[in-house]
Amino acid sequence: MKITEVKMKRITEPTGKLLAVASVLIDNSFVVKDIKLVKNNEKYIVAMPSKWSNGEFKDICNPINKETRKIFEEAIMNEYSKLS
Repeated sequence: MKITEVKMKRITEPTGKLLAVASVLIDNSFVVKDIKLVKNNEKYIVAMPSKWSNGEFKDICNPINKETRKIFEEAIMNEYSKLS
């Protein structure tokens, strides 16, 4: 699996912990949208897409192992650093 593109929209006037929202293109063939970058207590967190249903959050999609999560986190953080 190779991440071939990351598009990121910075939240220009954050009112909470949300800093940016990203879309990630995988192998030029599959896109994951609405990945959130949040900052909580000086720690950056990549939050995969989810929805609110019946009083709780439900995952829409997410990496199933540490290696894949790391690939997403590094690609998103790299793109975010370019926005600064």
